[in-house]
Amino acid sequence: MSVKHPIIAVTGSSGAGTTTVMKSFTHIFRREHISAQIVEGDAFHRYDRMGMRAAMKEHERDGAPNFSHFGPEANLLEELETLFTSYGESGTGQLRHYVHDAGEAQLYKQDSGTFTPWEDLAPGSDLMFYEGLHGAAVTDKVDIARHADLLIGVVPIINLEWIQKLHRDQTMRGYSHEAVVDTILRRMPDYVNYICPQFSRTHVNFQRVPTVDTSNPFTAREIPQPDESFVVIRFARPKGIDFQYLLTMLHDSFMSRPNVIVVPGGKMGLAMQLIFTPMVLQLVDRRSRA
Repeated sequence: MSVKHPIIAVTGSSGAGTTTVMKSFTHIFRREHISAQIVEGDAFHRYDRMGMRAAMKEHERDGAPNFSHFGPEANLLEELETLFTSYGESGTGQLRHYVHDAGEAQLYKQDSGTFTPWEDLAPGSDLMFYEGLHGAAVTDKVDIARHADLLIGVVPIINLEWIQKLHRDQTMRGYSHEAVVDTILRRMPDYVNYICPQFSRTHVNFQRVPTVDTSNPFTAREIPQPDESFVVIRFARPKGIDFQYLLTMLHDSFMSRPNVIVVPGGKMGLAMQLIFTPMVLQLVDRRSRA
């Protein structure tokens, strides 16, 4: 944790909806004139697209069929912790970008599925914002969670998470239904061992719960809409949270436990603005006073 160079980390598995949280924070940064250094978790995968496919085949031949991006072996977690450490101490570090698609390939003038060269962070940012799989990861080699000043988990119930991943990978990335299901099954051990434990270390968790039938996510024809769900928001440290204000501002919300507020799914974005704006401003204020 750092007063002079605060770090915010949003963590969640593939298809969980971390990008939605990133958009909410982008609005906060723009509105409050905060310069944020954005870090995408994909940049710390160990292999590019072709290399990952080769590594998966090699692990399958060696009798390890569950090798996945969720686990530490497929990621540069030590390098990620080095970035968190370096930024927290001096606001410096090195970063690269993973080229996701044809649009980014044109922008970076290199093939999609590859990494850009490592570069030094631009100086002068107010804080660092990480979004990816391992913002609160702890293994026998790294403890990334201890470096973050604000940790946020995005955790839709598992059936909804699978529905979102199935629809995204099939419609936006062109994968077959069978290929996406195979990926879900292959990742399950790493999901249990490395993704889920992070949500016990986060300061705030957002879990979307649909109010429609998602019993069989593998046959769902559409993703449940925000208005067809509730969002369960859990605070690890409820002291200082003005729940009465949130209940007043978020119509039809209610408290289910002393540290949990439940809001209509359509108000998730507003809830994030109300909750995180004062938290971000507090981090920036501490930085300026330091």
